[in-house]
Amino acid sequence: MTPTSKFVPRIVSFLCNWCSYAGADLAGVSRFQYPPTIRVIRVMCSGRVDPSFVVRSFLNGADGVMILGCHPGDCHYATGNYYARNRAEVLGWLLDLAGLDASRLVLDWVSAGEGQRFASLVSDFTEKITRLGPLGSGDGLGEQDLRDRLLACRNVVESEQVRWLVGREREMLANKNVYGEDVSEETFHTLLRSKLADEFLRSRLLLLTAGRSLSVKEMAREMGTASSVILRHVGVLEQAGLMSLAGIDDNSPKYRAA
Repeated sequence: MTPTSKFVPRIVSFLCNWCSYAGADLAGVSRFQYPPTIRVIRVMCSGRVDPSFVVRSFLNGADGVMILGCHPGDCHYATGNYYARNRAEVLGWLLDLAGLDASRLVLDWVSAGEGQRFASLVSDFTEKITRLGPLGSGDGLGEQDLRDRLLACRNVVESEQVRWLVGREREMLANKNVYGEDVSEETFHTLLRSKLADEFLRSRLLLLTAGRSLSVKEMAREMGTASSVILRHVGVLEQAGLMSLAGIDDNSPKYRAA
């Protein structure tokens, strides 16, 4: 869908209590102009914004999400904004996997005295989302396809293993691994991106086979993925008890989410 002048973005903004929320208040008091497109959610720290909050915002109709916190080094809780930055990076990768424009999510910094900066960030982000168009149609996705992909994203960010990896990034990069070796940021991110891709595909497979039985070839066709890749993930899901053999049709095994 091509954005038109009638499209008004719906933007959810998570603002930290100590800096960006105060910056927004200053913008209001100073009467700095910015579009009335944001819906503010006040949190104590940008590090308190769980990735599931962002995905659920998109599931509930947001076209874009802003996370605004204290400048690095000025966090009221010392390291909260560093955790926010790590999570935002992971969410960007996940949005890419889902076929959505990662720039629909922005993380930035606003101090309590930067009312003008707050107004400018909101204005710039609103302009960007207006150009992208509504979530889904602006990304070339149908309504049901969009919902399925976002549900898969939600399952990924709520996965215990993914949450553990994301939460331990700073610690793992700062310390040696169990073999006494340093872990580079590039190596860790390669591992994490691979884990995200696997979890996203498996989640989509479970959603695809919820309530119906499909062969590997049928799953591959609907997912647009090679049958060999689908077969590997079906094996993992079956071993974990999350998918089971539902019968055989014309010599083709059919599988269903358990």
